[in-house]
Amino acid sequence: MSMRNKIKQFIESRGLTVYQFRQQTGIANKTAYDLVNKPEQYPAREVMNKICSTYRIQPGEILEWVEE
Repeated sequence: MSMRNKIKQFIESRGLTVYQFRQQTGIANKTAYDLVNKPEQYPAREVMNKICSTYRIQPGEILEWVEE
């Protein structure tokens, strides 16, 4: 069992660039690009809180469980 993030799909579905995503959430540049380009990377709790509160979403909208 494994988890992966769906942040790339999430920002694309909203028509956002990575730059807009990081500006809106206030997360670090490297963190934003890593989350978008590395689905195996999980957001830290603080980052997850920033994303969820900015977009008013639940964590399940940007994380998914995948069977190995």
